[in-house]
Amino acid sequence: MAETTLGRGAFQIAVPREKEISLARRILRSKEAYLILVPTFVLVLTFNYYPAGSALFHSVFEWNGANIQRFIGLGNFIAMVNDPTLMGSVANLVKLALFALAVNLTFPLLAGALIFHLRDLRLAYFYRVLFVIPLVVPGMVVLGIWRSIYAPQIGLINQMLRGLDMASAARPWLGDFNLALYAVMFIGFPWVAGMSTLIYLAGFQAIPTELLDAAAIDGAGAWNRFWRVEIPLVMSQIKLIVILTVIGALQNFATIMVMTNGGPGVVTMVPGLWLYRNAMYYNKMGYACAIGTALFIITLTLTYLNTRYLKSSVEFIGA
Repeated sequence: MAETTLGRGAFQIAVPREKEISLARRILRSKEAYLILVPTFVLVLTFNYYPAGSALFHSVFEWNGANIQRFIGLGNFIAMVNDPTLMGSVANLVKLALFALAVNLTFPLLAGALIFHLRDLRLAYFYRVLFVIPLVVPGMVVLGIWRSIYAPQIGLINQMLRGLDMASAARPWLGDFNLALYAVMFIGFPWVAGMSTLIYLAGFQAIPTELLDAAAIDGAGAWNRFWRVEIPLVMSQIKLIVILTVIGALQNFATIMVMTNGGPGVVTMVPGLWLYRNAMYYNKMGYACAIGTALFIITLTLTYLNTRYLKSSVEFIGA
Protein backbone atom coordinates (compact mmCIF):
# COMPACT_ATOMS: atom_id res chain seq x y z
CA MET A 1 0.00 0.00 0.00
CA ALA A 2 1.30 3.45 -0.89
CA GLU A 3 2.21 5.86 1.88
CA THR A 4 1.82 9.62 2.25
CA THR A 5 4.35 11.57 4.36
CA LEU A 6 2.97 14.24 6.67
CA GLY A 7 4.95 16.84 8.65
CA ARG A 8 8.06 18.94 8.19
CA GLY A 9 11.78 18.39 8.77
CA ALA A 10 12.69 15.45 11.00
CA PHE A 11 9.16 15.04 12.31
CA GLN A 12 7.51 13.14 9.52
CA ILE A 13 4.87 10.49 9.81
CA ALA A 14 4.17 7.91 7.14
CA VAL A 15 0.40 7.55 6.71
CA PRO A 16 -0.95 4.69 4.61
CA ARG A 17 -2.77 6.04 1.55
CA GLU A 18 -5.83 4.22 0.40
CA LYS A 19 -5.68 2.78 -3.07
CA GLU A 20 -7.91 4.57 -5.57
CA ILE A 21 -11.22 2.77 -5.87
CA SER A 22 -12.53 2.00 -9.35
CA LEU A 23 -15.95 3.21 -10.50
CA ALA A 24 -17.29 -0.35 -10.63
CA ARG A 25 -16.21 -1.00 -7.04
CA ARG A 26 -17.79 2.27 -5.86
CA ILE A 27 -21.06 1.29 -7.54
CA LEU A 28 -20.94 -2.15 -5.90
CA ARG A 29 -20.40 -0.53 -2.49
CA SER A 30 -23.57 1.56 -2.96
CA LYS A 31 -25.57 -0.97 -4.96
CA GLU A 32 -28.68 -0.60 -2.77
CA ALA A 33 -28.89 3.13 -3.52
CA TYR A 34 -28.42 2.54 -7.25
CA LEU A 35 -31.07 -0.20 -7.24
CA ILE A 36 -33.55 2.27 -5.74
CA LEU A 37 -32.74 4.71 -8.57
CA VAL A 38 -33.15 2.13 -11.35
CA PRO A 39 -36.93 2.70 -11.84
CA THR A 40 -36.33 6.45 -12.10
CA PHE A 41 -33.58 5.94 -14.68
CA VAL A 42 -35.83 3.62 -16.69
CA LEU A 43 -38.71 6.12 -16.68
CA VAL A 44 -36.46 9.04 -17.64
CA LEU A 45 -34.86 7.07 -20.46
CA THR A 46 -38.23 5.80 -21.71
CA PHE A 47 -40.26 9.00 -21.56
CA ASN A 48 -37.59 11.71 -21.95
CA TYR A 49 -34.45 10.62 -23.73
CA TYR A 50 -35.92 7.99 -26.05
CA PRO A 51 -38.62 10.33 -27.47
CA ALA A 52 -36.04 13.10 -27.91
CA GLY A 53 -33.64 10.76 -29.71
CA SER A 54 -36.47 9.35 -31.82
CA ALA A 55 -37.58 12.85 -32.84
CA LEU A 56 -34.02 13.76 -33.83
CA PHE A 57 -33.71 10.56 -35.88
CA HIS A 58 -37.07 10.88 -37.65
CA SER A 59 -36.63 14.59 -38.41
CA VAL A 60 -34.60 13.67 -41.51
CA PHE A 61 -37.22 11.27 -42.85
CA GLU A 62 -40.60 11.54 -44.50
CA TRP A 63 -42.55 9.67 -41.84
CA ASN A 64 -46.26 9.27 -41.16
CA GLY A 65 -45.88 7.83 -37.68
CA ALA A 66 -46.10 4.21 -38.80
CA ASN A 67 -43.84 3.70 -41.79
CA ILE A 68 -40.76 5.60 -42.89
CA GLN A 69 -41.31 6.49 -46.54
CA ARG A 70 -37.90 7.86 -47.48
CA PHE A 71 -34.82 9.69 -46.27
CA ILE A 72 -34.99 13.40 -47.18
CA GLY A 73 -32.06 14.82 -45.20
CA LEU A 74 -32.66 18.48 -44.44
CA GLY A 75 -35.86 18.52 -46.50
CA ASN A 76 -38.11 18.97 -43.46
CA PHE A 77 -35.98 21.84 -42.17
CA ILE A 78 -36.03 23.56 -45.58
CA ALA A 79 -39.81 23.13 -45.67
CA MET A 80 -40.00 24.88 -42.28
CA VAL A 81 -38.38 28.01 -43.70
CA ASN A 82 -40.88 28.02 -46.58
CA ASP A 83 -43.91 27.37 -44.34
CA PRO A 84 -45.81 30.69 -43.93
CA THR A 85 -47.90 29.34 -41.05
CA LEU A 86 -44.80 28.28 -39.12
CA MET A 87 -43.04 31.58 -39.79
CA GLY A 88 -46.13 33.47 -38.59
CA SER A 89 -46.25 31.28 -35.49
CA VAL A 90 -42.58 32.08 -34.78
CA ALA A 91 -43.40 35.80 -34.94
CA ASN A 92 -46.24 35.21 -32.45
CA LEU A 93 -43.89 33.23 -30.22
CA VAL A 94 -41.37 36.08 -30.17
CA LYS A 95 -44.10 38.56 -29.19
CA LEU A 96 -45.44 36.28 -26.45
CA ALA A 97 -41.95 35.50 -25.11
CA LEU A 98 -40.88 39.16 -25.00
CA PHE A 99 -44.11 40.15 -23.27
CA ALA A 100 -43.75 37.30 -20.76
CA LEU A 101 -40.15 38.36 -20.05
CA ALA A 102 -41.16 41.98 -19.52
CA VAL A 103 -43.92 40.90 -17.15
CA ASN A 104 -41.90 38.34 -15.17
CA LEU A 105 -38.98 40.72 -14.73
CA THR A 106 -41.12 43.49 -13.25
CA PHE A 107 -44.37 42.64 -11.46
CA PRO A 108 -43.25 39.52 -9.53
CA LEU A 109 -39.93 41.21 -8.73
CA LEU A 110 -41.68 44.23 -7.23
CA ALA A 111 -44.11 41.99 -5.34
CA GLY A 112 -41.23 39.96 -3.89
CA ALA A 113 -39.41 43.15 -2.85
CA LEU A 114 -42.52 44.56 -1.17
CA ILE A 115 -43.09 41.36 0.83
CA PHE A 116 -39.40 41.26 1.80
CA HIS A 117 -39.57 44.80 3.20
CA LEU A 118 -42.73 44.25 5.24
CA ARG A 119 -41.95 44.90 8.90
CA ASP A 120 -44.86 42.80 10.15
CA LEU A 121 -43.60 39.20 9.91
CA ARG A 122 -47.08 37.73 10.26
CA LEU A 123 -48.32 39.86 7.37
CA ALA A 124 -45.32 38.79 5.28
CA TYR A 125 -46.10 35.14 6.04
CA PHE A 126 -49.74 35.72 5.05
CA TYR A 127 -48.69 37.08 1.65
CA ARG A 128 -46.28 34.18 1.10
CA VAL A 129 -49.14 31.75 1.66
CA LEU A 130 -51.36 33.87 -0.58
CA PHE A 131 -48.91 33.51 -3.46
CA VAL A 132 -48.64 29.75 -2.95
CA ILE A 133 -52.40 29.17 -3.31
CA PRO A 134 -52.50 29.83 -7.12
CA LEU A 135 -49.84 27.15 -7.58
CA VAL A 136 -52.25 24.41 -6.50
CA VAL A 137 -55.04 25.54 -8.86
CA PRO A 138 -55.00 23.44 -12.08
CA GLY A 139 -53.98 25.47 -15.11
CA MET A 140 -57.02 24.33 -17.10
CA VAL A 141 -59.29 25.77 -14.41
CA VAL A 142 -57.55 29.15 -14.71
CA LEU A 143 -57.88 29.09 -18.51
CA GLY A 144 -61.55 28.15 -18.19
CA ILE A 145 -62.13 31.19 -15.98
CA TRP A 146 -60.44 33.45 -18.51
CA ARG A 147 -62.50 31.98 -21.35
CA SER A 148 -65.63 32.89 -19.43
CA ILE A 149 -64.25 36.40 -18.81
CA TYR A 150 -63.69 36.85 -22.56
CA ALA A 151 -67.03 35.29 -23.62
CA PRO A 152 -68.76 37.62 -26.15
CA GLN A 153 -72.25 37.55 -24.61
CA ILE A 154 -71.91 36.70 -20.92
CA GLY A 155 -68.24 37.52 -20.37
CA LEU A 156 -67.28 39.81 -17.50
CA ILE A 157 -65.48 42.35 -19.71
CA ASN A 158 -68.33 42.86 -22.16
CA GLN A 159 -70.91 42.88 -19.36
CA MET A 160 -68.95 45.65 -17.61
CA LEU A 161 -68.69 47.65 -20.83
CA ARG A 162 -72.43 47.36 -21.41
CA GLY A 163 -73.10 48.35 -17.80
CA LEU A 164 -70.97 51.46 -18.32
CA ASP A 165 -72.97 52.32 -21.45
CA MET A 166 -69.98 51.44 -23.64
CA ALA A 167 -71.59 48.57 -25.55
CA SER A 168 -69.89 49.73 -28.76
CA ALA A 169 -66.53 48.80 -27.21
CA ALA A 170 -67.61 45.18 -26.58
CA ARG A 171 -65.72 42.70 -28.74
CA PRO A 172 -65.43 38.97 -29.33
CA TRP A 173 -61.99 39.27 -27.75
CA LEU A 174 -60.71 35.82 -28.67
CA GLY A 175 -62.36 35.90 -32.09
CA ASP A 176 -61.09 39.28 -33.25
CA PHE A 177 -58.23 39.04 -35.77
CA ASN A 178 -56.61 42.19 -34.40
CA LEU A 179 -57.11 41.57 -30.67
CA ALA A 180 -56.92 37.79 -30.13
CA LEU A 181 -53.16 37.63 -29.54
CA TYR A 182 -53.25 40.58 -27.14
CA ALA A 183 -56.17 38.98 -25.29
CA VAL A 184 -54.01 35.88 -24.80
CA MET A 185 -51.17 38.07 -23.49
CA PHE A 186 -53.52 39.66 -20.97
CA ILE A 187 -54.29 36.28 -19.36
CA GLY A 188 -52.92 36.20 -15.82
CA PHE A 189 -53.37 39.91 -15.09
CA PRO A 190 -51.97 41.42 -12.85
CA TRP A 191 -49.20 38.94 -13.75
CA VAL A 192 -47.92 38.48 -10.21
CA ALA A 193 -47.22 34.79 -10.77
CA GLY A 194 -46.90 32.83 -7.54
CA MET A 195 -43.75 30.86 -8.44
CA SER A 196 -41.85 33.84 -9.83
CA THR A 197 -42.70 35.97 -6.81
CA LEU A 198 -41.55 33.25 -4.41
CA ILE A 199 -38.28 32.78 -6.31
CA TYR A 200 -37.55 36.50 -6.11
CA LEU A 201 -38.55 36.58 -2.44
CA ALA A 202 -36.11 33.74 -1.69
CA GLY A 203 -33.38 35.75 -3.42
CA PHE A 204 -34.11 38.87 -1.38
CA GLN A 205 -34.14 36.86 1.85
CA ALA A 206 -30.71 35.41 1.00
CA ILE A 207 -29.09 38.87 0.84
CA PRO A 208 -26.65 39.26 3.77
CA THR A 209 -28.07 41.67 6.34
CA GLU A 210 -24.62 43.24 6.73
CA LEU A 211 -24.71 44.55 3.16
CA LEU A 212 -28.11 46.18 3.63
CA ASP A 213 -27.01 47.70 6.95
CA ALA A 214 -23.80 49.02 5.39
CA ALA A 215 -25.77 50.64 2.55
CA ALA A 216 -28.11 52.28 5.07
CA ILE A 217 -25.15 53.58 7.12
CA ASP A 218 -23.62 55.02 3.95
CA GLY A 219 -26.79 57.05 3.48
CA ALA A 220 -28.29 55.12 0.56
CA GLY A 221 -32.02 55.70 0.25
CA ALA A 222 -34.57 52.95 -0.31
CA TRP A 223 -34.53 53.41 -4.10
CA ASN A 224 -30.71 53.36 -4.32
CA ARG A 225 -30.51 50.29 -2.08
CA PHE A 226 -33.04 48.54 -4.30
CA TRP A 227 -31.21 49.27 -7.58
CA ARG A 228 -27.58 49.23 -6.45
CA VAL A 229 -27.60 46.55 -3.76
CA GLU A 230 -30.66 44.33 -3.89
CA ILE A 231 -31.13 43.93 -7.66
CA PRO A 232 -27.49 42.87 -8.30
CA LEU A 233 -27.76 40.36 -5.45
CA VAL A 234 -30.84 38.65 -6.91
CA MET A 235 -29.29 38.28 -10.37
CA SER A 236 -29.14 34.50 -9.91
CA GLN A 237 -32.91 34.48 -9.48
CA ILE A 238 -33.34 36.83 -12.45
CA LYS A 239 -31.24 34.46 -14.60
CA LEU A 240 -33.43 31.57 -13.51
CA ILE A 241 -36.66 33.46 -14.25
CA VAL A 242 -35.37 34.50 -17.69
CA ILE A 243 -34.58 30.97 -18.82
CA LEU A 244 -37.72 29.45 -17.26
CA THR A 245 -39.85 32.09 -19.00
CA VAL A 246 -38.19 31.51 -22.37
CA ILE A 247 -38.44 27.72 -22.09
CA GLY A 248 -42.06 28.02 -20.98
CA ALA A 249 -42.88 30.22 -23.98
CA LEU A 250 -41.16 27.82 -26.39
CA GLN A 251 -42.88 24.74 -25.00
CA ASN A 252 -46.31 26.12 -24.18
CA PHE A 253 -49.14 25.54 -26.59
CA ALA A 254 -51.84 24.46 -24.13
CA THR A 255 -52.89 28.05 -23.44
CA ILE A 256 -53.33 28.83 -27.14
CA MET A 257 -55.01 25.48 -27.79
CA VAL A 258 -57.59 25.98 -25.03
CA MET A 259 -58.22 29.68 -25.60
CA THR A 260 -58.18 30.06 -29.41
CA ASN A 261 -56.86 26.81 -30.94
CA GLY A 262 -54.60 29.02 -33.05
CA GLY A 263 -57.47 31.10 -34.42
CA PRO A 264 -59.16 33.03 -35.67
CA GLY A 265 -57.53 31.58 -38.76
CA VAL A 266 -53.92 31.14 -37.67
CA VAL A 267 -53.34 34.60 -36.15
CA THR A 268 -52.54 33.14 -32.69
CA MET A 269 -50.72 30.03 -33.91
CA VAL A 270 -47.48 29.11 -32.09
CA PRO A 271 -44.83 26.55 -33.16
CA GLY A 272 -45.80 24.04 -30.47
CA LEU A 273 -49.42 23.96 -31.62
CA TRP A 274 -48.40 23.78 -35.29
CA LEU A 275 -46.14 20.83 -34.40
CA TYR A 276 -49.10 19.13 -32.70
CA ARG A 277 -51.39 19.68 -35.68
CA ASN A 278 -48.87 18.32 -38.17
CA ALA A 279 -48.32 15.24 -36.02
CA MET A 280 -51.91 14.48 -34.99
CA TYR A 281 -54.07 15.93 -37.78
CA TYR A 282 -51.95 15.76 -40.95
CA ASN A 283 -49.84 12.64 -40.18
CA LYS A 284 -46.67 14.58 -41.03
CA MET A 285 -44.71 13.13 -38.15
CA GLY A 286 -41.30 13.68 -39.74
CA TYR A 287 -42.06 17.37 -40.25
CA ALA A 288 -43.36 17.63 -36.67
CA CYS A 289 -40.14 16.01 -35.41
CA ALA A 290 -38.13 18.58 -37.35
CA ILE A 291 -40.07 21.43 -35.70
CA GLY A 292 -39.47 19.83 -32.30
CA THR A 293 -35.76 19.44 -33.04
CA ALA A 294 -35.51 23.10 -34.06
CA LEU A 295 -37.26 24.18 -30.85
CA PHE A 296 -34.86 22.01 -28.84
CA ILE A 297 -31.81 23.59 -30.52
CA ILE A 298 -33.20 27.09 -29.90
CA THR A 299 -33.87 26.24 -26.24
CA LEU A 300 -30.37 24.81 -25.80
CA THR A 301 -28.78 27.87 -27.44
CA LEU A 302 -30.73 30.38 -25.36
CA THR A 303 -29.96 28.44 -22.18
CA TYR A 304 -26.25 28.53 -22.98
CA LEU A 305 -26.32 32.27 -23.75
CA ASN A 306 -28.21 32.95 -20.53
CA THR A 307 -25.72 30.94 -18.48
CA ARG A 308 -22.69 32.32 -20.29
CA TYR A 309 -23.41 36.04 -20.46
CA LEU A 310 -25.80 36.97 -17.64
CA LYS A 311 -23.99 37.58 -14.37
CA SER A 312 -25.01 35.73 -11.24
CA SER A 313 -25.30 37.17 -7.74
CA VAL A 314 -21.97 35.56 -6.76
CA GLU A 315 -20.20 37.35 -9.62
CA PHE A 316 -21.62 40.69 -8.49
CA ILE A 317 -20.44 40.05 -4.92
CA GLY A 318 -17.01 39.08 -6.22
CA ALA A 319 -16.84 42.24 -8.30
